[in-house]
This record gives sequence, C-alpha cells and structure tokens, in this order.
Amino acid sequence: MTDRIEELTDVHQKTLDAVLQGRLSDPFALFGPHRMEDRTVVRTFQPGARAVDIVTRVPGNDAAGELIESLYNVNQTGLFISAAPASISGDNYLLRITWPTTSGGEHVQYTEDPYSFGLLLGDLDIHLLAEGNHRELGRCLGANPMVIDGMAGTRFAVWAPNARRVSVVGDFNSWDGRRHPMRRRIEAGVWELFIPRVRSGARYKYEIVGADGNVLPLKADPVARATEAPPSTVSVVASDVPFRWTDDAWMAERARRHDITAPMSVYEVHAGSWLRILEEENRSLNWHELGDRLIPYVTGMGFTHIEFLPIMEHPFGGSWGYQPLGLFAPSARFGSPAGFASFVDRCHAAGIGVILDWVPAHFPSDEHGLARFDGTALYEHQDPREGFHQDWNTLIYNLGRNEVCGFLIASALEWLEHYHVDGIRVDAVASMLYRDYSRNAGEWIPNIHGGRENLEAVAFLRNLNQVIRQRCPGAVMIAEESTAWPGVSAPVEEGGLGFTHKWNMGWMHDTLRYMSYDPLYRQHHHHDMTFGLIYAFSEKFVLPISHDEVVHGKGSLLNKMPGADVTQRLANLRAYLGFMWTHPGKKLLFMGCEFAQEKEWNHDASPEWNLLDDPRHRGVQRLVRDLNRVYAAEPALHKTDYASEGFAWVIGDDNSNSVFAYLRKGNEGDAPLLIVLNMTPVMRDGYRIGVPEGPGFKVASWRVVLNSDADVYGGTGVDRVESFEVDNHPAHGMAQSLVLRLPPLSAIVLKPAH
Repeated sequence: MTDRIEELTDVHQKTLDAVLQGRLSDPFALFGPHRMEDRTVVRTFQPGARAVDIVTRVPGNDAAGELIESLYNVNQTGLFISAAPASISGDNYLLRITWPTTSGGEHVQYTEDPYSFGLLLGDLDIHLLAEGNHRELGRCLGANPMVIDGMAGTRFAVWAPNARRVSVVGDFNSWDGRRHPMRRRIEAGVWELFIPRVRSGARYKYEIVGADGNVLPLKADPVARATEAPPSTVSVVASDVPFRWTDDAWMAERARRHDITAPMSVYEVHAGSWLRILEEENRSLNWHELGDRLIPYVTGMGFTHIEFLPIMEHPFGGSWGYQPLGLFAPSARFGSPAGFASFVDRCHAAGIGVILDWVPAHFPSDEHGLARFDGTALYEHQDPREGFHQDWNTLIYNLGRNEVCGFLIASALEWLEHYHVDGIRVDAVASMLYRDYSRNAGEWIPNIHGGRENLEAVAFLRNLNQVIRQRCPGAVMIAEESTAWPGVSAPVEEGGLGFTHKWNMGWMHDTLRYMSYDPLYRQHHHHDMTFGLIYAFSEKFVLPISHDEVVHGKGSLLNKMPGADVTQRLANLRAYLGFMWTHPGKKLLFMGCEFAQEKEWNHDASPEWNLLDDPRHRGVQRLVRDLNRVYAAEPALHKTDYASEGFAWVIGDDNSNSVFAYLRKGNEGDAPLLIVLNMTPVMRDGYRIGVPEGPGFKVASWRVVLNSDADVYGGTGVDRVESFEVDNHPAHGMAQSLVLRLPPLSAIVLKPAH
C-alpha cells in the first residue's frame, strides 16, 4: 500500500520544501482532492498532527462518518497524502485530524477540506475590484461568514497583488502561515480562501511573503469589519447576523432634515472622553451607555446632530482617531459593531443625526497596518515627496491607484449604508488638494502641468461625493478645508468638489482673534467680526468651534476670552455664542464649550462636569440650549442661511463703541430678527437703531427673544425690558428706529411684536 501511495502522490522535494518553509504560492495545485489516473489523491498539511483520516460526511454528526482512508505522513513532515476512491468530492468527505494535547492525550478535530472548494469571488467582483468600483468591498474582501455547498465557514479575501504568498492565520490554525495559504486571483491581485467552520468572533491576521521573498510582520485585515480592542491589533470575523433597524421614518425624511434651509446644530464629541467613569479605572462609556447618557443630553440641549471624532479602529488613542487603520470597523474600545449600530438607531429614534469624522488623507505607519502591505508601496506613494506626511509622521494614500480610491469610497459607504450614519466630515482636505501642503521648495513633486494642485485628489473627492449623492440621498458631506479653493461645496457638474458643506475656518480664526483682544482695543479690529460676511455666501458653511481650538496649549474657549475675572470672561463668551448662533452658517460646538469648561480638553479625562454646580457655568449651558431653541424656531436664522438676501447690516461700522447690529431674514412672510451686539463692558444707554418697515414689518414694537446678559444665563440682568417701542425717527437708512439700552458684553435678539 505504501508503494502505491508513493507512486500516486509523488511530491517533488522542491515542492515539499516550499510547503515546509511556507513558500507555496499555488496551494490549490497541491492541496485538496486531485484526480490521478483511477484514483483521487488528497493532500493536506497538518504539521504536528498524529494522524489524518478521510471520513464520510454525515451532516449534523461528524462522529458518525465512516473511515474512507487514513492519510500517509510524508517523511513525518506533516504533509499527509492519500489515494482515496475516485468518487469522493469536497462535499462528501471530512478530514478527521488527531492532535496531541499538552496533557499527553488526544484531541480530534473534524473539518471540511478548504482546498476542495472552487473559485470564490465571481467574475463581476474581480472586474469591479480591478476597476476600483466595488462599492460593497466589506462584503467582498475581508472575512465574511457564509455557507458554501452546505458548509458553514468564512471566506477570506485580501488585495496584495505583489505578494508571493498570503496565508490566513489565527487561533484556528495556531497562527501557522503554512497551514492556510490562499489562492491568488491574478486578474485583480486578490487572494482568497474559504475556511470551513471558522465563524464569527474568530481572531485572524494575514501572513504575507512580500515581493522580495521576505515574510512581513503579520498584517491586520484592511477591510476587517471588527477588531479586538487596542493595544491588540488582531482582526475579528464580524457577525453575519443582520442588525434590525427601526429607523425607516428617519431615513425617509433625512433629506428634508438636511436641506440647506433646515437648521443644523452639531455637538462634536470624542466618544472616549465625553464621560469617563473614575470609579472604574477612568474607563470610557460603551455604546449602550453612551446611548443612555449622551442621547438624552444632546436632545435636551437642542442640538440636531452628534459629530464624533473618528471612531474607526485606530492603534493610538492619543491620535483621537485621526490616524485610523481599521476604516471598516468601529473601534472595539466602545463595544461591538452591533452596539454602534444600535446607538445610531437610538439617535434616529430621538430625532438626532450622526456625523462621523473620516480620514482619507493619510494613515499611520504601524507595521501591522497598511504600510508596505504586500512588501511594496501599495496603499501609499513610493516617493516620500508624495507619500510621507511630515507634519503627522504618516503615509499618504496613493489616489492615483484605482484600487486605493475604491477602498476609500467603499469605506465611506460602509458607514453611510451599513450603519445608517447621516454624514461624513472629511478631515484634512487641504492637505489632499495641494501637493506642496506644508512642504518647502524641492520637497514636493508638481502635477503633470507643473502646478501644485493634486489632480488625483481632486478627481477622487469629486467621485466620492458623486457616488455618495447617488447612493445615499440626504447624507451630508462636510469638508474640513482651510484655504480659498473655489467651489468646495459647489456641485461637481458646476466645477465644484461636490461637498454639501465646508467648515468656515476663516470665520473661526478671525472672530476668536477679535474676542481675544481686551475690549478697549477691539475698536481697532472691528473688521475681524465683519470680514466673514464678505464671503459668507460663497460656500455652504458650517461655523466650527471644534476640538482643534481647545487643545495643544490653545486653552479652553472660556480662557480665550479676556477679562479681569471669570465673570467678565463668561460675559464675553456668552456674547460670542450669541453672535455665532445668529451668524449665517450651520453651527458646530465641541463638548465642554457649552458650559464654559475652564481647562483645555484632555482626551484622558472627562470635561469638567462639576462646573455645572456653579450657576454661572450652568447659565452658559442654558444659553446654548436656548440659542438652539431660538435657532430652530425662527426661520430667519436658518431658512436663508446660504443666500445673501437673508442677511443685512444695520450697523457694521461703529468701531468706537464696538457695536454691531444686523438683520436676519427668512422667506416672504417670515418675521425678521434684529441682532445687536455690544462687545465692550460698558452699558450703552439710549442707543438708536433703525428697523425696517414693509409688508409684515410695520409694527409698534419689537420684543426681546433672547438676551445673553439675562440673569438666568449668569449675566447682570440690568435690562429686563421685554419689548421696545418703535418711533418714526429715521436711522441707518430706515424710516423707523428703536432706542435700546445695550447691556455690557451682550448679544440681544429682537423680533417684531405682531
């Protein structure tokens, strides 16, 4: 019998060496069942096994299988071979593997043969992968539990076109890269393997022999949809149980909620530090706990959206998520992927939208990640003048590769389509648009026309936004873009980048600079507050007071405000918030700013919630809540946000008094609002301001809708007048006017009293 086996299953020494050394590039040519003359030869590599048998497959009862043949261990190498009857096939036999145990006993494993299965990815999958147009990448590549030929297991697939060999390794094969080498689909540079009986929750990585023949450090799956919590870098086979969504009504009306005429007030949150549990080793909340605590808080404060700093899996917590490596996986720091889906579902039930920060500009160089993934510069540029980001010590995606662009677009769609996220804020867009971003002469490569514009990035962003507009109606796409690049929020067909919104970084820098000055000197910097209106309608802007403004020594928002004591700083802050909420543009405020946190943000600690014991800080919180209420209730503050007709200066040039007055207007029939700011600590008594008269506006008085100096907000409460009479004294080009008493450091909102 031994002679017959050796005759039928002769293995060349080079092939055997390749098996033993993990260099087998075409495992399906050797392993699995192969017809040879009148027999079917079965080969399997099980190093360390005592015995391997072929038994008949009896569904539901492995132990009932009858012995077909015992396999022969070639030279005791772990390569087992047989010459089984010709009638066997992959769906009617099992491998019965006997393993020694540490106690001296035996453990028997039953499994279908991974190398008995045919091609896994279809021709359309392969074609779309090669084009970079596969939009369901997380269900094509990565680890996907499924049933093939009646057998449950997991299909693994990974893009590594320059690798010599790729293997799946995990607990299920003792992390031995020789046991599950994958089949290469050369048309798309993809490697695939179906491993029976590997199910959801299994831990795995890829072992790759690079283009130079060296074994690389184990790589996490770029398309893993679940991971272990850091500091582990292991990928996890995600659950195949579909989440049961209950947000049909929300999704149906999301486009209306996101219309440019609708209010949008965003609460920006770092999930890891919004509320830490000191009594439990300062841990972060999980998704269920965030649902219990964060959602009611945001609802009660009147915000319309939560925006999370990146929750995609990232190895270094100190990056706040801005150096992600798991672009398809919610960070395991906060629970399971299903837990995140449940959080989004609960937000929608409460009327809250969810926006995620997302980073397609660069990625960290951790050896388990995307860096030189198959031994070559695959996801990144080869030349460091294009591929290395000096500011962040990260690698830059090569957006000239179809597959890389497809990978990133599929990542965005994963969050929008599979997690019902309502929008994405694209981080660091400016760094993508310019080849010389943060580089000196000689440190960058011009484009094909000799210019500094990154043409590949422009094409990618336009394609990204077009795909999302087509597939995800009503989703918002927000650009963090700090330059004067034209048309960031203009449609692609009009020559724009296709974003729905752009962060107004210029407004933020100018106005915070103004607020930092002692009120005595603000008269010399009046233009910092008015300049933003020159370009306010050139883009669809979001006014951002984000995490970036309260870290790295910049101090908290409160501590940017001048004043001899905290009372005056709080008054400045209240006036500034009143200005922000009445200025054209959607709103974004970082956590802690809503109650005037004193310390700058620390990602390892909660905001200073204890400050709410102080009525002055509680007053700022109440002001933000009421500003959100007024903003949502008054059409003049949001319906014409992006139309110049919705704003008019009444007083924009009173430098000496540091007073500003402007009108916000809605559509025809909507009452206008008059906003008056006094940016000095001096009471302005008898201050006359012109008011319009016309259809719907000829009224006897204007009532106070909100006064940031009210005592309920921690202000002086010196002016409790609820309405002001109109007189026929002309002022500021209008036939009628009001005479107001302007409290110090205040913002007042008035409305015609019909």
